[in-house]
Amino acid sequence: CHEYYHCYNRGVNYAPIFYAPENWLFFLKRLQQYFTPEHAEIVAYCLMPNHYHLLIRANSDHVSMKVMQPFATSYTKAINKQQERVGALFQGAFQARHVDREAYLLHLSRYIHLNPVEAGLVDTPEKWEFSSYRDFIGLRNGTLPQPESVLAQFLSRQAYADFVSDGRPIQAGLPVNILFEA
Repeated sequence: CHEYYHCYNRGVNYAPIFYAPENWLFFLKRLQQYFTPEHAEIVAYCLMPNHYHLLIRANSDHVSMKVMQPFATSYTKAINKQQERVGALFQGAFQARHVDREAYLLHLSRYIHLNPVEAGLVDTPEKWEFSSYRDFIGLRNGTLPQPESVLAQFLSRQAYADFVSDGRPIQAGLPVNILFEA
């Protein structure tokens, strides 16, 4: 299979999907639990207060049913229990956009990593803890992201960092409809 997808979702009515500090790490642990090499790998990610972005590589068919839906259900059930709430946490089913060009893959990784900067949460992407950017540029050696397919297009991790700081994805000629507004 080996197809790439941009998967994302946000909280119902733009509400937070993280209610306590430990929720962020729990979300990442759940991703690691559900994303196994036999089904799908996470290339890049960014968690935001009311939404998330995942750049995934599907290694089998039916990633939606085998990975994404069970993951979202599991996280929602845990948050509902912790927060003593009921109902949907996310605004419907996750969205997935097929990444059909190498240029799109590169610019999408930049878009994902710049998300907290664009939202005004930090002034540089390496300051956002809940993103794979630190792994991409060598400041952290996490086991969740598998950035090789993106990094292979650059001479060094510094070259990738320069690419990210070089500009916004929208300025790189990507169609507006592929970007997810927070």
